[in-house]
Amino acid sequence: MKSSPGRIHQSVCAWCYENTSLDVLARRAKAFGLAGIDLVEPGQWNVLKKHGLICTMTPSHAIEMGLNDPANHGQCLERIGAAIEVTADAGFPNVICFSGNRRAGISDERGLRHCAVAVKKVVGLAEKRDVTVCMELLNSKVNHPGYMCDRTEWGADLVRRVGSERFKLLYDIYHMQVQEGDVISTIKKHASAIGHYHTAGVPGRHEIDATQELYYPAIMRAIAGAGFTGYVAHEFIPTRDPMAALRQAIAVCDV
Repeated sequence: MKSSPGRIHQSVCAWCYENTSLDVLARRAKAFGLAGIDLVEPGQWNVLKKHGLICTMTPSHAIEMGLNDPANHGQCLERIGAAIEVTADAGFPNVICFSGNRRAGISDERGLRHCAVAVKKVVGLAEKRDVTVCMELLNSKVNHPGYMCDRTEWGADLVRRVGSERFKLLYDIYHMQVQEGDVISTIKKHASAIGHYHTAGVPGRHEIDATQELYYPAIMRAIAGAGFTGYVAHEFIPTRDPMAALRQAIAVCDV
């Protein structure tokens, strides 16, 4: 079943389907009308290309040891820079990055400044290569204790300080509902700072269906209405037939 064309360009995160080979996932994703798959390592991109898909978000460095600590800048920026280069060479759009966790002596304001310094060192390459670097918003209440980029206002402030169209936020709808709620209003307020989205049901990070509290059709209409032209990637962990759940999610978000 191929989804009808809508205003939302959809993809899926590979890690959620650990019991499904990438080849099978890519084949089904293509049949369902998806544009690509998130978080696939470059060494596996040949599988995506075989099925006419792209990598919609390229991995880079680890979540916990991120850009809020200058001690991590060398390693993180090396990985981000390499990811930008290989992503551009493939003609793909995005590279992920992370703030890192809170640490003693690094307040949220100091971490914000450190992140801005780091991103400014690599964003010129991103501009030159037409790749967007996206810092992910994650909740620190349940899944990632101590993570610093856990509020949209903090992330949007970082985007303003960097001041480049090639640095945006990855707004994870599941994480931000857990952390701060008010999803649709937040998306409308900060639409210009957001370059990519992830989905999942709340609570539990499972299917987008009637068992969870978010109404995804309204959220997708808000995203589309804000003029978003990037990708929305499904990042829920299936509890039933994974391909049926993915197909359902695609239909729900096809507005």
